[in-house]
Amino acid sequence: MSHHIRWLVFILLLSAFALWVSLPDTQSVVLDGNNDGEADFRLNIQQSLGLDLVGGLRVLLKADLPAGSYTAEDLQETANNVSRRVNALGVTEPTIQVLQGSGRILVELPGVTDPEQAIEAIQQTALLEFVDFSGVGNVQQYQGRKVITTEQVIIQDQRTSVAAAATVDPSAEATAEPTPQEEVALPNPNTNQPFETVITGSGLQAAAAELSQDGSWNIRFELTPEGGQIFGPFTAANIGQPMAIVLDGVVLSAPTIQAELPTGGVITGNFTESEAKTLALQLRSGALPIPLSVESNERVGATLGQESVNRSIRAGVIGVLVVLTFMLVYYRVPGIAADLALLVFIVLNMAIFKLVPVTLTLPAIVGFLISIGTAVDGNILIFERIKEELRGGKDLDTALVSGFDRAWNSIRDSNLSTIIICAILFLFGQTPGASVVSGFAVTLALGLIINLFTAIIVTRTFLHILVALLHQPLVERKWLLGV
Repeated sequence: MSHHIRWLVFILLLSAFALWVSLPDTQSVVLDGNNDGEADFRLNIQQSLGLDLVGGLRVLLKADLPAGSYTAEDLQETANNVSRRVNALGVTEPTIQVLQGSGRILVELPGVTDPEQAIEAIQQTALLEFVDFSGVGNVQQYQGRKVITTEQVIIQDQRTSVAAAATVDPSAEATAEPTPQEEVALPNPNTNQPFETVITGSGLQAAAAELSQDGSWNIRFELTPEGGQIFGPFTAANIGQPMAIVLDGVVLSAPTIQAELPTGGVITGNFTESEAKTLALQLRSGALPIPLSVESNERVGATLGQESVNRSIRAGVIGVLVVLTFMLVYYRVPGIAADLALLVFIVLNMAIFKLVPVTLTLPAIVGFLISIGTAVDGNILIFERIKEELRGGKDLDTALVSGFDRAWNSIRDSNLSTIIICAILFLFGQTPGASVVSGFAVTLALGLIINLFTAIIVTRTFLHILVALLHQPLVERKWLLGV
């Protein structure tokens, strides 16, 4: 009995914490162990709502290259990079969809608070280059200026040749000259030659914004093994020489190499916090294979409308009350334990939705409601097993133990098989344009996992406590057990 009492205390404490987290006013968890007024631990809590519930931003992006100069695979890879950037902005469950045959990408961002920052982070190509500035005097004159590099020359030549091949008239004479392409950057005024690119952003493994001790924002980066094999020897051979850090042709900074950097280093510059985080995001997600321009953007309201949301909530509450009433009427005392376990199940789900956080869209809510059905189904399996044991002549305590033990295999196997299906749906949902499928899979899988805890641990604890308190009446009146 003491074992069940310990579980009861743990369940009550966990439920109280989950209920507090679920409250609309709870925005963060702060722990101050030293009582010095500074938080030793802070966990921000937010409830994320999807575009159909809260509205957001819709952006239509257009490829900035002539039709035929890129493939459908290039456009799809660009959409994938856009998706990675959007998710790193803190926007969950965005809709990124390639509009086939139009060279356009549709992006829908739920609950975006800074549209300008989101558009800038999505649109920029983020071609990062570490450029050899050895022998260049007065490097500060290049700060904020465009320069031309060997990597940009290669990219420009490729685009020029592809665009010329895509736009040339087959009936034209062979001697016709192609249309000159616009220069993307200014040449090196000292040597009239492009600066040498050492490595590009493809050699980066990770990048993160950080606040330095002098209060300035920098970007710390780590190199891939391949990038380190190039960058390490170069920095070792050029200690004391300047090296330019160039983003999309513009010199961010030109620091002096102080030591060999085989694994990574720090990008310095006059960054604000927002600029540093945006740049780090772009570097992590990679350069866009195709440059994009914003054709249109608009704020959109919730597609369901507040009245529809209120009706959905009302329908959900009524459904839960009907289930609670059915369990109580049909199973009596075990039904009380099942109802308490179901309430714990709902509170735990709501808390996890805020802690993860899970973006609640209409499909995600459907997944949660289905998981409530699986939670009830688990309790029904257990109680029917207990009733079979009692009808077979076993005493109450033995029937309880046997009922839970024999029902566990069925509950485990059914939940695990559905969780596997959720994993498959989640993987399919990573395709741009299908992210709502991921929301459904996530909420359903979380509910199934929590159900394994509530059906076996929570229901068992509550039922054993109730049986201990009402043992004699239950032995004498088996109808109280639904038999």
